[in-house]
Amino acid sequence: MQEWITALGGRQEADDRVAFDTPDQARQALDGAVVTPLVHLGALDVIGVGADKLLQGQASAQIAHANGDFAPLTVFCTPKGRMLANAQLLRVAEGHYRLLMHRGLVAPLAEHLGKFAAFYQAKLTPRDDLALIGLIGREAPAMAEARLDLVPPAAWHQAGDAELQLLTHPGPRPRQLICLPAERAEALWQTLTEQAAPVGNGVWCLQDIQAGLAWLTPEHSDALLPQMINWEALGGISFKKGCYTGQEVVARAHFRGQVKRRLVRAQLEGEELPGPGSPVESAEGKAVGEVVAAELDAYGQAEVLAVLSTKEDLGPLSVAGQAFKQLKLPYAVERLDPEEVVARS
Repeated sequence: MQEWITALGGRQEADDRVAFDTPDQARQALDGAVVTPLVHLGALDVIGVGADKLLQGQASAQIAHANGDFAPLTVFCTPKGRMLANAQLLRVAEGHYRLLMHRGLVAPLAEHLGKFAAFYQAKLTPRDDLALIGLIGREAPAMAEARLDLVPPAAWHQAGDAELQLLTHPGPRPRQLICLPAERAEALWQTLTEQAAPVGNGVWCLQDIQAGLAWLTPEHSDALLPQMINWEALGGISFKKGCYTGQEVVARAHFRGQVKRRLVRAQLEGEELPGPGSPVESAEGKAVGEVVAAELDAYGQAEVLAVLSTKEDLGPLSVAGQAFKQLKLPYAVERLDPEEVVARS
């Protein structure tokens, strides 16, 4: 964990987990503004004269859409269409792109893309020198604008310059993500906590769950098709671009309707948090899905995202003996072309 976090009272519980002593943290996000270090996320820079061509041949996004304003979702797949990582793609400067994803997938994706980088005169750099800070709450956009002198952009868009980027993520409460050099993080944090309570990054992850947004972790790398986490419903797949690794399988699954599992949101009747990969079981004890993410909500109950069989009637379900109650997703599970998002913006 970066030193600025411990200096400001953060406590590392795992490589991708930080905690603070603020009481009722998830509830604070309901009523006011909170700020959190996003230690579960990492950044990978792709830089060079052929960086765009390298990414165009590997990512599901149209790289031209990453224009310094729109910052599209994307995914990187194996030739069999299985996801290696999903990410948000930023254009930082000419020939300079940045991928935000789960920190545990930065090094593996860099190694994978490194097989092709030399052919495109591109360099891959994991950015351990950057800090990612999240703001949540009704006042989050105004706070970000006042502290950064930047107008918060629309969801999945970016504002800022080559040194500092401000992003907006969807969720039940307004959310701003700030990416900046780690040496500037402590000063910014101190100004933000004048109005926002410091909380652990689990509060941000809970908002992701409630937004139906699953970030792939090492536990599920090379295991799922993009559609199994509803990535095309979030605009994360362009079906109108040319070839990229895994494109044929991803397109076939879409056009032939062969997606046998889908991401669902649910609440468990209990406080035990299941880990990624925990089975979702039928009344007969048969595994019909698995947990992708889980967090405790403001009322002390576990909320989860799980990849579940698309069979119509699975009957009563449970995870680790806790009843599994499916909740509504905040978006329609249907194709959203990123081209449409770009045209609207």
